[in-house]
Amino acid sequence: AGQRSPMAVCMCQAVLPAHAGPRGELGAGPLLRWMDAAACLAAEKHAGVSCVTASMDDIQFEEAARVGQIISIRTKVNRAFKTSMEVGIKVTEQDVLTNAEKIVSVAYATYVAKPVDVGKVELKPVQLVSAEDHLEHSLAIERRRIRLGYVQIFQNLMQESNKEGDFYTCEEKDAVSTEHTHVQSTELVLPPHANHQGNTFGGQIMAWMQTVASISASRLCHSHPILKSVNMFKFWGPSFVGDRLVFNAIVNNTFHNSVEVGVRVEAYNCEEWIKDQPRHINSAFLTFNAVNDKGELLTFPRVKP
Repeated sequence: AGQRSPMAVCMCQAVLPAHAGPRGELGAGPLLRWMDAAACLAAEKHAGVSCVTASMDDIQFEEAARVGQIISIRTKVNRAFKTSMEVGIKVTEQDVLTNAEKIVSVAYATYVAKPVDVGKVELKPVQLVSAEDHLEHSLAIERRRIRLGYVQIFQNLMQESNKEGDFYTCEEKDAVSTEHTHVQSTELVLPPHANHQGNTFGGQIMAWMQTVASISASRLCHSHPILKSVNMFKFWGPSFVGDRLVFNAIVNNTFHNSVEVGVRVEAYNCEEWIKDQPRHINSAFLTFNAVNDKGELLTFPRVKP
């Protein structure tokens, strides 16, 4: 009694030229927006109130969909906690000519119930029907524990490195200064970028972050980088219609065939903009690789911080 059945949502999208990058493959930006929208719908279907994105676990991209293919995004609430819930996201691509289906990405996102003009809402538990439901429900509490521990470990690591004051410097002759990879972009949050409460869509912020990170990586590989993963994507605070969002991206390090780009997002309302008082709302690490015309992985140069 009092339980709700698993809340699932399926969203289908045809990959059109407007969604594709220079290589004719689905851009990560549109895909991240679709993933967030579908997951948010599942969360709100369970909560019965408006929800916002709190975080998204490390996202791995396995396949690249091309123009003309169909993307299916299936989302389901795995477990509800007090005021937050975990939503599983599975993205597949289908070739319309052969009906062959491949997995593009599997991810887990956390959403928080944010009712309008109401106090905190305590979420009802999810009704478990299948063996898969029971498994995901059990794993969700472990994933939550890992998320909380991951953030603490990273904060401790940063504090320790700041105390030491001993930073690595690359002595290689051909090392490229990371200064040349710095990219800054400013976006004005307009109504189409926000949900029904006026909060900026998490997927839209992810898409903007992917754009600046891609430009940063391209300054090293002199090619069109391909997003392979997004790590530690957590929202530290909200942004709203009318805010100015400033994105700063820079290459952190290279690893032979891949490169990590860090992106920091700060928000300003009109008053904060004049006073230069930013709100740090998000940071994430994005990993890219790049290929040549033959599909062979390119090697990134070493960098000098």
